[in-house]
Amino acid sequence: MSDTPTMEKHSFQTEVKQLLHLMVHSLYSNKEIFLRELISNAADAVDKLRFKSLDNAELIADDPDFRIRITADEAAGTLTISDNGIGMSKADLIANLGTIAKSGTAEFLSQLSGDQKKDANLIGQFGVGFYSGFIVADKMEVVSRAAGTSEACRWISAGEGEFEIESTERGQRGTDIILHLKDSEKEFLNDWRLRSIIAKYSDHISVPVEMLKPAEPAAEGEEPQPATEFEAVNKATALWTRSKTDVTDEEYKEFYKHISHDFAEPLTWAHNKVEGTQEYTSLLYIPKNAPFDLWNRERSRGVKLYVQRVFIMDDAEQFLPVYLRFVRGVLDSNDLPLNVSREILQDSGVTQSLKNACVKRVLGMLEKLAKKDASAYQGFWDQFGNVLKEGLGEDFANQQAIAGLMRFASTEHDTSQQSVSLADYIERMNDAQDKIYYITAESFDTAKNSPHLEVFRKKGIEVLLLSDRIDEWAMSHLNEFDGKPLVSVTQGDLDLGELEDDAEKEQREKVEQESQPLIERFKTVLGERVKDVKVTHRLTDSPACVVSSEGEMSAQMARLMAAAGQAAPDVKPVFEFNPEHPLVTHAAQQEDGAFEDWALLLFDQALLAESGSLNDPGTFTRRLNKLLLKA
Repeated sequence: MSDTPTMEKHSFQTEVKQLLHLMVHSLYSNKEIFLRELISNAADAVDKLRFKSLDNAELIADDPDFRIRITADEAAGTLTISDNGIGMSKADLIANLGTIAKSGTAEFLSQLSGDQKKDANLIGQFGVGFYSGFIVADKMEVVSRAAGTSEACRWISAGEGEFEIESTERGQRGTDIILHLKDSEKEFLNDWRLRSIIAKYSDHISVPVEMLKPAEPAAEGEEPQPATEFEAVNKATALWTRSKTDVTDEEYKEFYKHISHDFAEPLTWAHNKVEGTQEYTSLLYIPKNAPFDLWNRERSRGVKLYVQRVFIMDDAEQFLPVYLRFVRGVLDSNDLPLNVSREILQDSGVTQSLKNACVKRVLGMLEKLAKKDASAYQGFWDQFGNVLKEGLGEDFANQQAIAGLMRFASTEHDTSQQSVSLADYIERMNDAQDKIYYITAESFDTAKNSPHLEVFRKKGIEVLLLSDRIDEWAMSHLNEFDGKPLVSVTQGDLDLGELEDDAEKEQREKVEQESQPLIERFKTVLGERVKDVKVTHRLTDSPACVVSSEGEMSAQMARLMAAAGQAAPDVKPVFEFNPEHPLVTHAAQQEDGAFEDWALLLFDQALLAESGSLNDPGTFTRRLNKLLLKA
């Protein structure tokens, strides 16, 4: 190592500069969280080395006892957090502390608003807790030596746009984070203050967090001796290994923040220890708020995996399906080998068994929350409902349980809030009703005002109103719930079963027979534009509508595929008209030329009501103006 190490200057990534500014100005009302974040990072570094040492014991031969140490120097005004974990090389320091190497960074920053509470939650979800040190420090130093190497480096920054790197010395592996505290933040040098923060936020950390024992009072006439012996100030026991009766709600909440780096408390959690054929412990959490990149199905996800209390990996995605990617937690198995890899997990029967158990645990947790606290569950649904819907098409084994957790808007309420469960719907069903009816559309207003609902409103039949982009796809996989078939009111022939009496059915047949000549006239005009023309029994106030044939892709699904850049089939609708509507009777009285204009106008109106747009609005407008002038 050179006697005169060269100092290198580097600029922060642009996003880091923005983040540092927002970090300091968004979280100053809860400054003490910086210590929780830095201790959590130190614990992660220890966990990573503990796992690496399973294959290479030499990495910890010189110091096998892991620890995190907090030391305060009042004279220098510094607070140091040290660990003997995996450490960092020069390249690691530059990569980890100078850039944010995550996808979606720009989107994340665009959501930061200046609102302390909201921004604190987003910052926590993004997992950049190291920078929280600048809330209380005007300069930070990081001295680190990677395990298995002899070289150490120092990283220095005032958090204002650039950082410096130089070679240095460190006697052992690990990392020191040295905070040069602002004059206004010297309270964080106080021994009692530090111990209380550690007890509040880091008691659950399985690595001992040590501080110097208070010095013994000096005897009269003697000089006081400085403290030299360290003691653990946290329980240093993995929280999930403790009995549920010994863990407080506050401890559960703080552990969640530790593993998730979320600043908000969890919505709910489940802690279970299973013994028997398989032995494992799971501690699973449902967050309150969705992360900014929730819709990125490729994002890191999963639980922290431990085997026999030894940390194995973050984001073990094999234990939860993609539609439960919002779940956080810990899984500790006694049945997996310590040297387990992601590849081995993928093909392991134990993995599949644990996954099935975790999925049932999460779905059971949500079902319990829905029954116990409808308001809290509504908050969950508003945040994560659209992701949960993915499970209808991806997890057939649990489809009915997932369906029971769905919430919908419906004609029962004049609001777009999705608060109606399928069980609620069935409970309100007419005795003669044997189907669950729903409609999908591009917006709530389009669904609510669809002419397809007219006969249902007339008969007092509730219809579920679905307008999220995923709904058409999700509902195509859900055929029934609790023995009741789900039926789209915009597809196939309308069959109301026992909801129609004999007189209504006879009248339907009579109208169909009398309307055959008019059906043929419409077919002649509409030609290849439609698959068929029929008399409608759905409409009471509108002249016409379009529907999809039973078993065919709906027009809504075809539009979604086209919008996503996928090849969509040319779906031809069935045109249904109401022969008793004044516009239809007026059209029927016209000669062929005028009838053609009316037929095409009615068809375009029906398409407009169904989809909200037309392929050729100009022609529609000219035809409408022409008929208005004639009138």
